[in-house]
Amino acid sequence: MEESKIPRVKLGSQGLEVSKLGFGCMGLTGVYNSPVADEAGVSVIVHAFNSGVTFFDTSDVYGPKTNEILLGKALKKLSRERIQVATKFGIDRVQMSGMTVNGKPEYVKQCCEASLQRLGVDLIDLYYQHRIDQTVPIEETIGAMKELVEEGKVRYIGLSEASADTIRRAHAVHPISAVQMEWSLWTREIEEEIVPLCRELGIGIVPYSPLGRGFFGGRAVVESVSDNSFLATHPRFTGENLEKNKALYAQIEKLATKHNCSSAQLALAWVLHQGDDVVPIPGTTKIKNLDDNIGSVKVKLTKEELQEISDAASEVAGARSYGFMESFSWKHANTPAPKSSTSG
Repeated sequence: MEESKIPRVKLGSQGLEVSKLGFGCMGLTGVYNSPVADEAGVSVIVHAFNSGVTFFDTSDVYGPKTNEILLGKALKKLSRERIQVATKFGIDRVQMSGMTVNGKPEYVKQCCEASLQRLGVDLIDLYYQHRIDQTVPIEETIGAMKELVEEGKVRYIGLSEASADTIRRAHAVHPISAVQMEWSLWTREIEEEIVPLCRELGIGIVPYSPLGRGFFGGRAVVESVSDNSFLATHPRFTGENLEKNKALYAQIEKLATKHNCSSAQLALAWVLHQGDDVVPIPGTTKIKNLDDNIGSVKVKLTKEELQEISDAASEVAGARSYGFMESFSWKHANTPAPKSSTSG
């Protein structure tokens, strides 16, 4: 492998080190479009690694299950000791009508064992709770995850879509190394409370959907969404909202031309510039797009330029997610207090 052009950074304060740009594997087994063949998916992952990406993100719900299996196949072709594997548990089932979340300790253990098998590894580098179970005290869920660390099955612990209160309570049970949240030019809500808290506690931030669910990936995405993509009914990709957001995209495209880069590179560079503790995980099924994304690490922006880009994307039309998904977002991700250990 040629010398990487992607810098390495510390994610959190417990010792996890990753490539500054990660790779989100979700789309390889379908969501935004049809899944790719295993051989093609493995080729994309291998190409990412050979280009300097060492941080790969998956989940047991992607596929479901098949995404971890695909990443496991790719790992057999790569240098495992140089790769950081992140996976997640917690979403038991997801349908357009709703989602089931489970944070019970016994479920945590079952999921971890199953993920280890599918990935074909002995240790998960970063294990996230994918969504917060609002019926189980976070202390109980993290307690089970802590045991997995003590058993040598998990190296570091993370949370996804967690509220500030949940993050703080979880961190008190066992250090949280990373929090994965949606963060991009058109999803900025975490900047007020979540980002400052993570920095106070020494927790790394992993933005998912850093390209706005592909919106900033190129004009083709903006102009036509595939009928078999879940984006075909997403609030920001439909009707009047989409027409308004096309104007927003045009502004970003214009600024990208000014900086001699693609719109995807500009959008990713904006996220990358949010701090050394920020590691976005864009995904793609095409090596051409992967190379374009990796090129974002070379884009340098001044404070004034970052503000100009932020201003250009300030008027976003439509909610960031579907209604049923919003009820599981970080804004609602508080859990009950643990039961007192003392009898009264």
